[in-house]
Amino acid sequence: MGTFLLVWTLLVGSLDNILRPILMRKGAHLPLVLLLAGVIGGLIAFGLVGIFLGPVVLAVGYTLLQSWMAEETIPRDQVATRSRRAGHP
Repeated sequence: MGTFLLVWTLLVGSLDNILRPILMRKGAHLPLVLLLAGVIGGLIAFGLVGIFLGPVVLAVGYTLLQSWMAEETIPRDQVATRSRRAGHP
């Protein structure tokens, strides 16, 4: 019975590390590697709570980075024109 429990624990434990990122990815549009790194890194850094905290922190950081990189840059001459139209000196 102990051998069966050991095999079952190893099987379920390894499937958890694979299935959790796949299921989390369905809710968020993030790379699977990022979620897997979040789960494993969070587990190592924070223990059981890190399984949930790690992917959340990485997802927020990734989303903020993507948003920041996607911002449109405005040339300096257009910035001056826009500020004059808004009534700023």
